[in-house]
Amino acid sequence: MDMISVKYLLFLVLVVVVPAAQSQVDEWHDNYGAIGMERVTRLHFYHHETSSSKDPTVVTMAEAPTTKDSPSFFGLLGMTDNILTEGPEPNSTYLGRAQGLLAASSREEFTLVMATSFVFKGGNFSGSSLSVLGRNPFMDSVRELPVVGGTGAFRFARGFAVVKTHWVNATTHDLIEEYHMTVMHY
Repeated sequence: MDMISVKYLLFLVLVVVVPAAQSQVDEWHDNYGAIGMERVTRLHFYHHETSSSKDPTVVTMAEAPTTKDSPSFFGLLGMTDNILTEGPEPNSTYLGRAQGLLAASSREEFTLVMATSFVFKGGNFSGSSLSVLGRNPFMDSVRELPVVGGTGAFRFARGFAVVKTHWVNATTHDLIEEYHMTVMHY
């Protein structure tokens, strides 16, 4: 692509995309500018992660030279695109995806740092998402994770998720987790 094409493309982005995004922001402020009443929403769903299939939902992106020798996989970096369902069965009602990064962050214990967007594509919150960012000591049977933001129906979201391992295959590392999220939003 020559320099003139790049400049033309940049010009189009500035002329077309930026005003469209600005109008969405203006529309939101016009309709909800006073923000309104804060709501509390409780969500319950299941998170399915598979690494053993031909089409895994979690993959390794990078690892440190010492990761394979580490008892906690310290230095491992992974990417997820896991399925969210209403019930624990894989064929249960589809609700969306959990897409994000995982990093093995402890030299002593199995702990991940998660940066994950829970993207709802079905149910009452279709088109909205919640963001979780924090430490996940995933070997604990029950753990708490922070909800730090959201989009759509969950703008200005904050809250927490209580996560429980519902099922795990110790050989393949496939697992199903049960999520209970409590979210405050406008």
